[in-house]
Amino acid sequence: MNVTRRNFLKLSGLSALTGLFRPGLRPRVAFSATAGGPAGDILICIFLRGAMDGLNAVVPYAEARYHDLRPTIAIPDPDQPQGAVDLDGFFGLHPVLEPLKDIYTEGDLAFVHASGSPDPSRSHFTAQDYMERGAPGDLSVSTGWLARHLSSMASQNDSPFRAVGMGSILQKSLAGPISALALKSIEGFKLTGNEQEIDRVQQTLQHLYAGDGWLQEEGRLIFEAFDFLAAADPAQYQPQHGAEYDENAFSAGLKQIAQLIRADIGLEAAAIDLDGWDTHASEGGVEGAMANLLQELAAGLSAFYTDLQDDMHRITVVAMSEFGRRVQENASRGTDHGHGNVMLLMGDGVNGGRVYGDWPGLAEEALDRGDLAITTDYRTVLSEIVKKRLLNGHLSEVFPDFGQTPFLGLVQDRAANFDYRQFLPDISL
Repeated sequence: MNVTRRNFLKLSGLSALTGLFRPGLRPRVAFSATAGGPAGDILICIFLRGAMDGLNAVVPYAEARYHDLRPTIAIPDPDQPQGAVDLDGFFGLHPVLEPLKDIYTEGDLAFVHASGSPDPSRSHFTAQDYMERGAPGDLSVSTGWLARHLSSMASQNDSPFRAVGMGSILQKSLAGPISALALKSIEGFKLTGNEQEIDRVQQTLQHLYAGDGWLQEEGRLIFEAFDFLAAADPAQYQPQHGAEYDENAFSAGLKQIAQLIRADIGLEAAAIDLDGWDTHASEGGVEGAMANLLQELAAGLSAFYTDLQDDMHRITVVAMSEFGRRVQENASRGTDHGHGNVMLLMGDGVNGGRVYGDWPGLAEEALDRGDLAITTDYRTVLSEIVKKRLLNGHLSEVFPDFGQTPFLGLVQDRAANFDYRQFLPDISL
């Protein structure tokens, strides 16, 4: 057949395939049982884009000034109708986050309050950019912290699904020298075009990519990935333990991450976003825009935890936002850009059932330009996860120029809890 690869792809309109051959993508498929996988936990990184109001998510209801500064949007005390779900006598969850309370009580969910990036920017773009680079204020660092973590590991994991960003655009935290897929849909990870012509198209492409060069190898491996996911039949995935995922993009993304984990094809890190937290106006309190987003977050996390409860010993979930909201509500019954916020951690390896952090209080003199002060650098939280759960001790590579501070004891040391017996044969005497 006298046709070039470029012209064939152009004429065929195979966007799924051409999108995979982008700079930096060097997929290596290894689907066998002996394929390299993560040395430690699988990390799920959730970015709450738009600056979540952490003070209305994990509520410091025992602070008198909390209610004084938020006369219309404050969450009532736990003993009041539609009040916060009490956690420890001082903090409480927004009532729509109640599905997470059982996970918290089980000890698999924790929060770190007054946490965030030390960079003073209140700009969404700048703050998100710095946070995902893992080097606040340093524009010379061009790669993402999650990509640096993966590249610094001596891994034998050759799967093209080692790092996945759910969505049409790859998250900046995964930008770097490692191979990462921007995956909008598992079901969409296939050749597209006229259904009656797909077989002929695939045979022709496989012929075009025949050979032993680098590009030919890439093409062959991509087709192996297509074949594997087709055999996995993603449309027929059934969540376990009665888990039910909502029909929205966030829950759908978590469901597909769950499917990749259960398929055991080498996933080490996944990034997923939940947008819309920029609540300058009509934020609401118990009900409203903020409550709707929190409900979406809680439903997704609860379904994911229920679905993968048998695998949570090897999964750590962390959620963060670029900065918090101001303590005092504005004239539009919303909150403007702030500073300190709250982070969430979930997994069997989490020392949960606690709200961590050095709480600075909401007294006027304790605030940072009217905002909740940051007493825990978000890199301290991530560093502890990277070292203890992901088993990567190269913290200076993951977070350059960060003077490490003592860990908070957020997670258990996975190495210390390693059970070698799972690899021994079952011998009966």
